[in-house]
Amino acid sequence: MTLLLTIVIVVLILILAAFLYLHQIPFGKLPSGSRLARIEQSPHYREGKFHNILTTPIYSENSNLYTVVKEKLFTKERLKPLQKIPVQKTDLHTLREDEEVIVWFGHSSFFIRTGRKNMLFDPIFSPSGAPVSLSKAFPSTNDYTPDDMPVIDYLFISHDHWDHFDYATLTALRPKIKHVICGLGVGSHLEHWRFNPEIITELDWGDTVPMSDGFTVHGVTARHYSGRDLRRKRTLWLSFVIETPYKKIFYSGDSGYGPHFAEVGKQYGPFDLVILENGQYNTQWRFIHMFPNEVLKAAQDLRAKRLLPVHSGKFALSIHTWDTPFRRISELGEDATFHLLMPMIGERVELWKDQEQVERWWESVE
Repeated sequence: MTLLLTIVIVVLILILAAFLYLHQIPFGKLPSGSRLARIEQSPHYREGKFHNILTTPIYSENSNLYTVVKEKLFTKERLKPLQKIPVQKTDLHTLREDEEVIVWFGHSSFFIRTGRKNMLFDPIFSPSGAPVSLSKAFPSTNDYTPDDMPVIDYLFISHDHWDHFDYATLTALRPKIKHVICGLGVGSHLEHWRFNPEIITELDWGDTVPMSDGFTVHGVTARHYSGRDLRRKRTLWLSFVIETPYKKIFYSGDSGYGPHFAEVGKQYGPFDLVILENGQYNTQWRFIHMFPNEVLKAAQDLRAKRLLPVHSGKFALSIHTWDTPFRRISELGEDATFHLLMPMIGERVELWKDQEQVERWWESVE
């Protein structure tokens, strides 16, 4: 009886510890009340969660969490660079108001100034892309901080995974953000983190919202999932179509390949700039992330004039060599009909000036 009682006490302590851990502020808060009532009206929400339009399992055939962890533990691939990745530091505070530029910060974080508006996407300026420091940023890739950001007119959040939706970064940026555009339910996390609900716009797939000064934002389909703990798909993941007064921009967020890219290209294209995820892919989760050849196909489907590949260069979340996404897409994209942008982290790139890739910076890093 004493042994049984001890086991019961230990189990109860572990359950309590897990409960308290998962209820820390950075985990956010799931939708409830009127927000949940709105979510329940979505055609993409049923049985308590959102669903992809296409059947999209998180793991591929014969794959599961065990096989993924096993492969990563025993891989011989060079997941992290042995040297510092080159980084340029662009002073965003001194940009001219009428400049048209994009600056990539590594992974899927980037800044765009266009039409006299500052836009920031999925910012993460923290040393880890996971809640327990399982995916530390590569050396030198975390040089940018929230203090380096100017006032942000529009903050775009594609989904609530930790490597796209970082508590420390967002709460530090909070005083600088004028407006947030995100998927249904994500606003619940933001309000929990003391964001003003009046500046939050939540979109379903197919929703359109007119912004100020001739900007329009459309929420469109992505093929992925969401969740900051074991409860998945309670908030919506999405891609963005952004129409400025003169140009069109598409950002995929995280998405596996599918016919939705061609549908968006037909409805909204051609696009002057397309930003697509290219990295952290693996055959074990091939439905929710794209391989480089699929990235190029998606850019063609979208009728892109320029492509910026992202979702690489900062964290080792998959089991490929750290520089494979850069090498493969640059090789496969040599004959592409669109211009391929592959800047260094922090490099200032003029948005609408087509320029040849001069330096393959990843080739100089072991």
